[in-house]
Amino acid sequence: MATKIVNKEYKRVDLVEISGRIDSSTAPQLEQALNKVIKDGRFHIVVDMADMEFMSSAGLRALLSALKQVRRFNRGDLRLAAMSTKVKKAFELAGLLDVFQVFDNSVDAVGSF
Repeated sequence: MATKIVNKEYKRVDLVEISGRIDSSTAPQLEQALNKVIKDGRFHIVVDMADMEFMSSAGLRALLSALKQVRRFNRGDLRLAAMSTKVKKAFELAGLLDVFQVFDNSVDAVGSF
């Protein structure tokens, strides 16, 4: 499955949907998508991982980098939604589950802003 990253812009939140794998070759694509949202002055972001199969440490770094940018000066937050058990395990091993707010689905995550 090819990696696909789609951004949906709502009134107060941007929903970034990821499908496929995020690894060292596709992480720059994710970073670019998140940086574009931030550059547009939008700091409330939800990353929907419902269709994501795998995330490497490069993907984790891309998310952490975006999180730091949106939280800078208390401008916003980046929240994660619909994480699979396998992906959740990667976040757990990296010690990042406490860093991000994680929701069961994107509706709850978007509603949390």
